Amino acid sequence: MPTAPASFRTIDPAVIKPSELHPFLVGAVAPRPVAFASTISADGSVNLSPYSFFNCFGSNPPILVFSPANRVRDNSQKHTLQNVREVPEVVIHICDYAMVEQMSLASTEYEKGVNEFVKAGFTQVPSQKVKPPRVAEAPAAFECVVEQVIELGQNNGAGNLVVCRVVLAHFREDIVLPSGTGIDPFKLDAIARLGGDWYCRASGSSLFEVPKPNRNMGIGYDQLPEHLRTSDLLTGNNLGRLGNIEREALPTPAQVAEFRQEPLVAYTLNKYQSQPQELKQHLTLLGKQYLEEGKLLEAWKVLLLAE
Repeated sequence: MPTAPASFRTIDPAVIKPSELHPFLVGAVAPRPVAFASTISADGSVNLSPYSFFNCFGSNPPILVFSPANRVRDNSQKHTLQNVREVPEVVIHICDYAMVEQMSLASTEYEKGVNEFVKAGFTQVPSQKVKPPRVAEAPAAFECVVEQVIELGQNNGAGNLVVCRVVLAHFREDIVLPSGTGIDPFKLDAIARLGGDWYCRASGSSLFEVPKPNRNMGIGYDQLPEHLRTSDLLTGNNLGRLGNIEREALPTPAQVAEFRQEPLVAYTLNKYQSQPQELKQHLTLLGKQYLEEGKLLEAWKVLLLAE
């Protein structure tokens, strides 16, 4: 059963300094993907810098948007923003764990004209359709033209949305799924930004699957049996997964009865047959175990036995 809401700290942006609000925003809106952006000035100077105000906003046309916000401390603007206004092109790279320290080094506020490819030790290779160069070490890169720059304000910390249209994309072969239909998240080993000095790594046990509800018409939380909705043993995630099943896919009474013969279920029924509350608890825990193993139908069967 989902836990009751805890107490909350409420902050009004109108009565707090931007420098005080900023760590709460970037700490809570996380993790954020990082746009590692290479740009070029009118005089040909190359700049490379990471931005975590970034995401994908459409595939037709393919649009990426990142925001080199005005600096909170003094309201100055980033060299990247100056460059895309002079030469409206950018290469946005996706960073993996193997390059995160070098990427961070490239965020150093060097003087205008200093090439962060050199400072951070990256290999600079020519792009095919835009002027800014690519980072050879990046697992994915998007050559983009800048459609527009949208200023969100004039104050310290104000965002500047750089709306980019992808004109050519590059993906390292080893991160592409064998089917060729997309990216393998385990091979990508992507990093993302949190607050302060913190990052996270999208790999190993931190990766998990959640079936998309739009693939079926789930019965919903409200249609779960009461003994499941009110259970102290099942989490909100458990109940959400149980609710993401079509009514036609629910196990029949005959299937539930047949499941009593499963060794672990039979053992549990036999051991606690004279202790109704203990039996309900252990069957619920077994159902929870099945859920966490991704065995939705088995979970439903045993949880219906716990009623």
